[in-house]
Parts: sequence; structure tokens; C-alpha cells
Amino acid sequence: MAIIRNIREIMKKANKPELLAPAGDFQCLAAAINAGADAIYFGIKEFNMRARARNFKISDLPKISKLAKQKNIKLYLTLNTLIYDNELKKLQKIIKKVKPYVNAIICSDVSAMILCKKLAVPFHVSTQCSVSNTKTAQFYKKLGASRIVLARELNLKQIKKIAKIIPIEVFVHGAMCVSVSGRCFLSQYLYGESANRGRCIQPCRRFYYVKDDQGKELKVSNHHIFSAKDLCALPFIEKLKKAGISAFKIEGRNREPEYVDTVVRIYKKAINKKLSKQEIKQLINELKKVYNKGFSSGFLLAKPTYRDFSDIQHSKATQKKQFIGKIKHYYPKVNVALLKLSTGKLKIGDKIMILGNTTGIKRFQIKSMQINHKPVKQVKKGDEVGIQLPLCRKNDDLYKVVEKD
Repeated sequence: MAIIRNIREIMKKANKPELLAPAGDFQCLAAAINAGADAIYFGIKEFNMRARARNFKISDLPKISKLAKQKNIKLYLTLNTLIYDNELKKLQKIIKKVKPYVNAIICSDVSAMILCKKLAVPFHVSTQCSVSNTKTAQFYKKLGASRIVLARELNLKQIKKIAKIIPIEVFVHGAMCVSVSGRCFLSQYLYGESANRGRCIQPCRRFYYVKDDQGKELKVSNHHIFSAKDLCALPFIEKLKKAGISAFKIEGRNREPEYVDTVVRIYKKAINKKLSKQEIKQLINELKKVYNKGFSSGFLLAKPTYRDFSDIQHSKATQKKQFIGKIKHYYPKVNVALLKLSTGKLKIGDKIMILGNTTGIKRFQIKSMQINHKPVKQVKKGDEVGIQLPLCRKNDDLYKVVEKD
């Protein structure tokens, strides 16, 4: 009976989709690992569709690999911009250097795929390739792809069909581009910063007005006419779990660690168990606390309508963090951190957040504080205070978490 139970557990785990998390820096990497990601995708300075993210250096790869191996987490490197002839030698050198540290490379340019194949590095086809049918999926499979990140413009029925041909990866949460899988020229046209080279400055998210040829201005009821809401597949996650998808992908290599932590934890929970309607409602409220532009089902259930456009330029997050200061020392025997307030105030009952490259992210509510070993209820800028906190480290950042007005 014990053997049968073990087999069932193995089969159950094998059928679960991989949860793939974004990381733009070491704080986000630690947040993703600690939150339960099965795999992490990230970029380096070159050939990266998130060139404006903080990103990593090639010299960081041994450290990243070591951290990932400790938790048996896979690493996927994005080399998914357009590639020019004069860059091919450089691209080949990069692939050779990163080969020992990554499980696969995410590519959009066929030249990168050919080089990966030549150097025996597994590659995934980026969503930039807009794979949206079985014939194209078969082409990339023959080329040697081990996975395809599907186009964002597909519904569940279409996804199921392609999943029978090759392992697929599907976005389940995060920002959506109003253009076709991000192939947009607006940033290039207005500012000379190409989205297809990872340098989009997102002019689509700004306010826009309409003028006639006489200069008369027309008021648009929703000024953000090019800016889509964020994808949120949590309400129908069970349908996705039955669609044959190999990996659930979270968008957000430009997002903060608290976003990575929150979204990964919630989708990990949804993968591991069937959520009740009440649980889904509660978890969506948690998702609303971190960066979002409102939520949409994208193309997964039906074609988007005008309701799927955002009504805000930046974020609708219901919480924000305020920097307070850095941890000066941590005393593990008594679980106390010494903090000097650089700005702001703290009081008993405040919610705080600790961020660090190794610590990742930790949330806590202040229950006690001391100055010179005497209990205090409130501290201000310039005070040096001892606070009982979970494990953190010297030079970790401490923030106060507050509700937005």
C-alpha cells in the first residue's frame, strides 16, 4: 500500500505544471525561490527584452546557479531580442559562457536557436515568435525546441491543441502588451527606443487626447486607450490545469520583490490544491495589494473588449512601501535587529517589510521595540532601535507597509 501511495504522489507531482517566476535582481531571485517557484527566468545585460530592468551580469551566474540548485530550481536565460549580423559572434560567446549554469535559453531569433542547437544548449521559443498554431509548433519542434512559450492571443481550446504537439508555456499573470506579443514600434517611432531590442519605454500607458485638423481637442472617456489591464488567470486556474500546459509563467522582470513573492505564493497554492470561490476571492484581494493595472482574463476565455483596457497610468496596488532604514546588526540568539531610522516613523502594530539580496522578502508586524533596552511604543527619524524580527541580515532594507489612500 505504501508503494502505491508513493506512486500516486509521484504521478500527481508529475502532472502539475511548472511555476515559472521572473527575477530582475537578487532580491527578486531570493523572493521567487523562497515563495516556491519551480523555475526562474532572468536576463543579463545583452540581448534581453527587458533591457531596462536591473538584470544580472554573466559573472553572477555561478552564484545564481548555486542558489537555484539548493532548492532544485531550474534556470532559464532570456536571449530573446532581434539579433543583427555584427552581433552573432558575441551571441555565440555568451551562449558558451552561460551553458554550464542554465537549463535552457529562451530565444526569439532563429539565429539564437541555431547556435543553441550547435552548442547543445536546450532552447525554448519565446512568446515574441507568436506561435499560435500547430503547424508553426511542429516547425519549431523539428528545429529542436524543447518548449514553446505560446502567443498571448490564444484561447484555451487553441492552447490544448498545440499542447499535444510539444511542451508549452503559458502566461497566467502580469502585464499584457496592447500590441501583438510585444512587437510594437511606438516607442521606437517617438523616442528611438526599440521594444524589439528590449528598450520599450511604454508610451502606450500615458494619457492621450484626440485633436482635429483645426486644433480642437476631443475628450476621450478613457485616456489610456492603448494600455491593457494585467492578466489574472486565478479565477479559472482549474481550467488551465487541465489544458496540458507544461509551465505557468508569471510576467514581471521589472517588478519589485513583493510582487514576485505575492504572485508566486498565490499561484503555487492554486497549483497545489483546488481553491474554493471564497479562497480565490481572498487571494485576488492579496494580488491587488501589489503592482497591477486592474485584472483581465486576456484572450484565454474570450477575445478582450473595451473593458479590458486599464483606466490608470501606473499601478492600482492597494498597498505601498515606505523606506525606513537599513538593518545595522542582527542578533540571531534573541531574534532582534538593530535599526537606525533614516526617515519616517514606526510604532507598535505597524506592518513592515524586510528586503535583502540573500534574505529575499519577509513581512512582519511590529510587536515590541526597545531603545537602550527600554520598551518604547514609537520611534522617529534618527532613533536607533531594537526590534524583534525574523531572520534578516546586516544592510537589509526595512520598509513600512501602508494602505494607499
